[in-house]
Amino acid sequence: MADGYFTDHSMLRRVIGEYAVAFSGPRALLMMAAHPVAFAGFFAHTGALDDPYARLRRTGEVLDLIAWGEERGPADRVTARVRAMHATVRGQTREAAGRFPAGTPYRADDPELLLWVLASLVDSAALVYEKTVRGMTAAEREALWADYRVVGRLFGLADDEMPAGWEDFRGYVDGMLASGDLVVTDHARELGIEIVMHPPAPLVARPLVELVNQITIGLLPGDLRRQYGLRWDPLRGLALAGGAQYAKRLLVPFVPGRLRYIPQARPA
Repeated sequence: MADGYFTDHSMLRRVIGEYAVAFSGPRALLMMAAHPVAFAGFFAHTGALDDPYARLRRTGEVLDLIAWGEERGPADRVTARVRAMHATVRGQTREAAGRFPAGTPYRADDPELLLWVLASLVDSAALVYEKTVRGMTAAEREALWADYRVVGRLFGLADDEMPAGWEDFRGYVDGMLASGDLVVTDHARELGIEIVMHPPAPLVARPLVELVNQITIGLLPGDLRRQYGLRWDPLRGLALAGGAQYAKRLLVPFVPGRLRYIPQARPA
């Protein structure tokens, strides 16, 4: 009998099983990197600045193992290695950013930083899902966050270090956005341009890349978009809103399953 962390009825599987939600990855990475201490610990220190998409890919592989694994053991072993690696990452920031002076100490297993990384993933996935696939009920949002709390535990967060419910989670994200703690450094801005403008893709894939670019830029909080120096205007906003409504009402419900769902999420 399978004994994984989640089942086909889990909201986590329902959300990340949609191909469209993969478009949330670049936004999540930009959200994470906007925290200058998290950026120093999880990106600059680990070399992710050199290949940001490799970091996205590795994170996705671990999350896939947690979400889709039929047994808990493999996910437990992989996340134990991640926690052990995080425990070795220590350092100090190199530049001042907002209230954080140069030389601010960081450690990758700091619960505050881990929570922001997790929240960036959740906020981005939920936003893209609701914009392009369908809206969620209050109960479904609660279930989604409950599932992600399981993920948070596997990465080292204690229950009392995470918001208890969805409304608390939204309050946390909104509070972070308003706090002034999110300051995009020069290095993080370089990462942003690399992600949005120059992803590794063949020429034939450029139209899809441009679509992902517009989704990423358009769905970023306005202040972070400005800090990254990413251009946006009302006309683009209208185009994105119209495209999202088209996808949600006329495209996603009718496309074949092999085009809508990732392989793990397709009916047997």
